[in-house]
Amino acid sequence: MTDLVLALDFGGTKIAAALVDPFGSVVRSSRVPTPSENPWDAVVSVISEVVQDAAVAGVGIGSAGPVDTTAGTVSPINVPSWQEFPLRSSVAALFPGVPVELAGDGVCMALGEHWRGAGQGSTFMIGLVVSTGVGGGLVLDGRPFGGRTGNAGHIGHIVVEPDGEPCTCGGRGCVETVAGGPRMVAWARRRGWQAPDHADAALLAAAALSGEEIPLEAFDRAGQAVGMAIAGAAAVCDLELAVIGGGVAQAGELLFEPVRRTLKTHTGLSYLAGLEVRPAELGGEAGLVGAAALVRQSV
Repeated sequence: MTDLVLALDFGGTKIAAALVDPFGSVVRSSRVPTPSENPWDAVVSVISEVVQDAAVAGVGIGSAGPVDTTAGTVSPINVPSWQEFPLRSSVAALFPGVPVELAGDGVCMALGEHWRGAGQGSTFMIGLVVSTGVGGGLVLDGRPFGGRTGNAGHIGHIVVEPDGEPCTCGGRGCVETVAGGPRMVAWARRRGWQAPDHADAALLAAAALSGEEIPLEAFDRAGQAVGMAIAGAAAVCDLELAVIGGGVAQAGELLFEPVRRTLKTHTGLSYLAGLEVRPAELGGEAGLVGAAALVRQSV
């Protein structure tokens, strides 16, 4: 039997696939933008490009959510054409006879960092992806925890501003409405930040690093929201570590300083005294490594 696992990471902006060895190293990978229509064809294409003539021992899938790990379906908020899409069975049909595991992409990111990245050595942690949106996943007692439906740890939809902006989830004032990259840019624009039409979180970070007041305020506000959400999750789940990755987190201390400052204010319980926050180490490979780990842990 081969020792390679095929990992698939399906998101609202990209579809990635990789072959991952038993040590959590990516042997071969490929990624394509997520098309607005018929994303299944793109999934098949990127899988074919990666697998080529290799045999695989199993397939691990991480997908943007909500997911239903019992039914094996996914309903990504940012992919309206896929609602209750049977992703697990569709992929399984391509690889008869091997195990196929499905989890939310936040769970996979957390599991990847726990296995090979910044979460190594921890037992109770949450992984966050702060990017276009804000996702998350839990590793509890050393194992991924998806909860009743597979969506536990979705920290981006903790409410931090009860009267805040509407969220794509249908709620209001979620972390994602404050700390998601496009939302940060929109907030800064409303407060007078002068920026080109193509401005994104990276440009906002560059402006903040150059000392511009409004971009600095945008990152401070985002960091506070993320910190409040981590504090709440840590109190509920008795966490020891939060690992933060994603495009917005690439801004470094612009985000991490207000996160840590906020945690000092909101983690007064004695069992939260040692709560750590670390930057993710695996970058875009975290979800793929974690998807492969789903298979490794199931066999």
